[in-house]
Amino acid sequence: MVRPYVSRAAKLPPQPGDRPMCDACLIDSVKASMLSRRALFAGAAATTAAVVASGLTAARPALAQAAGRVVDLTHAYDGSFPTFDGVPGILYEPAVKFADSGYQLWKLTIYEHTGTHIDAPLHFTADGTSVADLAPERLVCPLCIIDISAKAKDDANATVAPEDIEAWVSAHGEIPAGALVAFHSGWAAKVGSPEFRNTPDGKFAFPGFSKAATDLLATLDVAAIGVDTLSLDPGNSADFAVHNSWLPGGRFGIENLANLDQLPPAGATAFVGAPKHKGGTGGPARVLAVV
Repeated sequence: MVRPYVSRAAKLPPQPGDRPMCDACLIDSVKASMLSRRALFAGAAATTAAVVASGLTAARPALAQAAGRVVDLTHAYDGSFPTFDGVPGILYEPAVKFADSGYQLWKLTIYEHTGTHIDAPLHFTADGTSVADLAPERLVCPLCIIDISAKAKDDANATVAPEDIEAWVSAHGEIPAGALVAFHSGWAAKVGSPEFRNTPDGKFAFPGFSKAATDLLATLDVAAIGVDTLSLDPGNSADFAVHNSWLPGGRFGIENLANLDQLPPAGATAFVGAPKHKGGTGGPARVLAVV
């Protein structure tokens, strides 16, 4: 996302079956549930922590294993790829032509927050960590995928809520330290359609995280959150609550992920190819998963 906007949607009334539990209570419930499973998952958590702590050195043998499957979570993009403000995110200009010189190259003008890209802490802070200064060990992440595609079909501005995290933990165990927690909403399939960005009447509409969910994840030493949409916040957000709370805490986000539906909810490792330009607030990234 690039430019603030003013767009609000009416708060949905409680639905049948909703649990009357406050966000703070639900967060405490999730944390208590995770603690109760700690003994069961201690061995797996220790192994994951060792892999994350050893960073890229430990990642190399995993990539060399013939049995490992690599999934590209990155969209290929050009000037037609949807952007938050509608301005093309990458411009091409011939710098050297093959017909003239026997080789060729482009001069590229790239806006940082376009395509599959990273939001660094500096994006929403005056003096936070730049994309070049992200710790390398935080770029090799256990990947946890929360599927919200069912509710996104009914609500274009659906969000990951604390209860979605509770359900994931109940099914798959603790969220490992240093994880990338991403959601699959089905929005990646809409990239070639105006629906990826807008409703027919031109209002922003796409799923995101709720602040209550990311406040919970912030207590679990999660390194990053990821979305298959244009923004960490839902399209109808008017205050960028997730950006304004998650990024200043020294964590990063990844927007416009692809192919999350090709991976299991747990068990994959994400390798985040972050750009390294000094003072960068983010930038296009190549994100791969090995499972």
